[in-house]
Amino acid sequence: MSPNPRSQSELTSFGYGFLGVLIFSLTLPATRIAIAGFDPVFVGLGRAIVAAGLSLILLVITRQTIPPLRFLPNFAIVTAGVVVGFPLLSAIAMKDAAASHGAVITGLLPLSTALCGAWRAGERPLRGFWLFASLGSALVLIFALVTGGGSLRMADLALLGAVGSAALGYAEGAVLSRTFGSWQVICWALILSVPVLLPIVWQHLPANFSLISVNAVLAFLYVSVFSMFLGFFAWYRGLALGGIARIGQLQLIQPFMTIAASAIVLGERLSIETIGFAIAVIGCVLLGKRTANNG
Repeated sequence: MSPNPRSQSELTSFGYGFLGVLIFSLTLPATRIAIAGFDPVFVGLGRAIVAAGLSLILLVITRQTIPPLRFLPNFAIVTAGVVVGFPLLSAIAMKDAAASHGAVITGLLPLSTALCGAWRAGERPLRGFWLFASLGSALVLIFALVTGGGSLRMADLALLGAVGSAALGYAEGAVLSRTFGSWQVICWALILSVPVLLPIVWQHLPANFSLISVNAVLAFLYVSVFSMFLGFFAWYRGLALGGIARIGQLQLIQPFMTIAASAIVLGERLSIETIGFAIAVIGCVLLGKRTANNG
């Protein structure tokens, strides 16, 4: 019996999506390590300069054609959302918040991404999807409030801004990926950012690189090469193949992957509450996947 093409396509889209989530799940712990040696603005925006250099090399080698000028506003949205907004705001937040705490706030990304997808891509999920997406996001927010002592700090507000920025950039990037391909979108968005970001990054260069730890340098390289570059290859591909709302649900798992990484890499506390919320939210992901419909 030959494999079902639809099943293969769904498996492929979720495979790409999961790989993207896996890469992104290490971003906050790596950012927290990086800002121990670098200025948060340098970490938040400098990663784009490094990734833009890699993008230029790849685009030249593969002889990609420059996108038509009419798509400039669309690429600008991607740039503002995932190249500038999320990296900068999350790096600023990591000065005062634990990576595990930041992880639960970014758990709001699936619902935000679905909302942006409905707006920018014309997707119309069924009511059941919205129910489970809302429930999962509510669980994440409750978890954030409980672990944050019942209130939201400035770091939380920065992270909420990061969530909104990323969601819009994800949705817009997924739409563009249908025309230009997944990796081309993030490459062109990164290159578009260079004229604006390079002077800012230059002003925040470390005064003495010799004083920066090896761990901080490696963490900065991770967020530059993986979080800001290779992760989007997989993520945008998954969103374009499987739909923004459906694949975006995988982001509900990301906070708890980040919390696990924070416990292992940073030694942050992993509580029973975290495990319980993780199980509940992953259940919402699975139920939301079954009820999602892009038609």
